[in-house]
Amino acid sequence: QVQLLESGGGSVQAGGSLRLSCAASGDPLSIYNMAWFRQAPGKEREFVSAIRRTDDSTYYADSVKGRFTISRDNGKKMVYLQMNSLKPEDTAVYYCAAPRAWYSGINYESSDYNYWGQGTQVTVSS
Repeated sequence: QVQLLESGGGSVQAGGSLRLSCAASGDPLSIYNMAWFRQAPGKEREFVSAIRRTDDSTYYADSVKGRFTISRDNGKKMVYLQMNSLKPEDTAVYYCAAPRAWYSGINYESSDYNYWGQGTQVTVSS
């Protein structure tokens, strides 16, 4: 099992940047694909980005492609989400998530993920 804890959220103006961090404990991070999801008020949780455990391939929602970058440091058991050119529509609670260990696929539905952090709030003002 893995436990996840996000940090780095906050309030920024449109066009600004934030870097979210996800600290993992328990199992080695290297056995998990990792992902970021977000949930805005009144909306369903949505996929933001994922990084594959085997080759660090990255995947992004169209809404964040070219602005967000996911990365991981297995030695430090950390996953990051660098968010640039933030927009008001990026406002949400951001969650770090992992599917079951050793899983090789990349899933875009929250129901396919077994482990979740508590979330960190990101607010972007216009």
